[in-house]
Amino acid sequence: MSSSADAKASVAHWRQLSSAQKKSGLAAWLGWFFDGLDLHLYTLVAMVFVGQLLGTADTKRDDVAHYASIIQAAFLVGWAVGGVFFGRLGDYLGRSRTLVLTILTYAVFTGLSFWATQWWHLMIFRFLAALGIGGEWAVGASLLSETWPKHWRPWIAAVLQCAVNFGILAAIFAVYFLQSFSSYEPKWVFLVGLLPALVTLWIRKAVPETEEWHAAKVGRVMPPMSELFSKVNRRTTWLALSICAISLTAHWTFMFWQQGYILHHPEVVGLEAALKQTVPLTALFWIMVGSLVGNFGAGALARLLGYRWAFMLLFTLYAVLMWITFSTVWSLSTTYVLFAAIGFTQGVFGLFTMCLPPLFPTLLRTTGAGFCYNIGRIFAAAGTVFFGIFAHVGDYTQCLFYASFLFIPVAILSYWLPQERETQLPSF
Repeated sequence: MSSSADAKASVAHWRQLSSAQKKSGLAAWLGWFFDGLDLHLYTLVAMVFVGQLLGTADTKRDDVAHYASIIQAAFLVGWAVGGVFFGRLGDYLGRSRTLVLTILTYAVFTGLSFWATQWWHLMIFRFLAALGIGGEWAVGASLLSETWPKHWRPWIAAVLQCAVNFGILAAIFAVYFLQSFSSYEPKWVFLVGLLPALVTLWIRKAVPETEEWHAAKVGRVMPPMSELFSKVNRRTTWLALSICAISLTAHWTFMFWQQGYILHHPEVVGLEAALKQTVPLTALFWIMVGSLVGNFGAGALARLLGYRWAFMLLFTLYAVLMWITFSTVWSLSTTYVLFAAIGFTQGVFGLFTMCLPPLFPTLLRTTGAGFCYNIGRIFAAAGTVFFGIFAHVGDYTQCLFYASFLFIPVAILSYWLPQERETQLPSF
């Protein structure tokens, strides 16, 4: 073990962290915070804004849901492509420099969505913004896995995932604040998405590249991406890819279509417009509250049982809670409670942050983590459109209920997820 690794392993308290470690942690946290912000600005205004672009205020129209789901699908595809592209770039250019590029990408193109005048304009801007959001995940995860103590990783994963949750809460409060203006228009929310660009000035100046990345680059040739499917790595690659693809399909079906579900709840359909538009914000707020608690619950499970069993238990619980929630129509207050419970199980996705990168060699780390986690967005994109198109108009209960079954094979596949192998893998 190197002296740097020895130093990391001996760290037991926040005060013992180096300045570089603290700056790397803050940079990754801010990147994920703004990820969450830009990520959900669209979902909070999707049905209304797409309706405006189509020239209608009727969010129940078939074409509104159809084009809204296509735009979200394009976003998820862009997320996948960005995860692979920027993941590869992170292994070539380094973690810090690539982190700056990813944040600038999603900030600029989220802001440009303000000027969309056709539904396909919005689709293009969301696709391009997603390139940066997808890339930031792999780069930020690798940055921390290479700089922070290994035994802290489950808690680091929880704190990072909380950054996404706080970003989403910031998006909720931003939309709520903007709605208080009498001249409010949904497109205003996209201007909020420009804020992350400011943090890149600090990251570029203050956050150094990791020692592990520098050491791996010395005297070595960058391995081709095809190495992910070599004899050494292919089992891990295929298994991680399958788990991510299936789980993200079910997760994003819930996260996108729960807005349509809650808007057409029997206690909501008769509300006046001003009050009705606050209901999706409230629903997402309770999901995020549950998720904030769930992040640390997932971290505790991973510490106690290991990543494998934590995945199995939380994915199974996610399925069961969705079955309960969408098997019948509950009161609105009970639905909020069930949404918070589902949010708790979403802490499982924070575990991927620290679980996936160490499974790959150093010079394939952001490539492998970015590819496996983000390529799942392609399947999630198809699932979002599929479940939306085949749902009855105004009733997303059935599509959300059946989407929950996808978590069962994910829980089973998690049993074969390898334990961390970074000490056994070559650096190339």
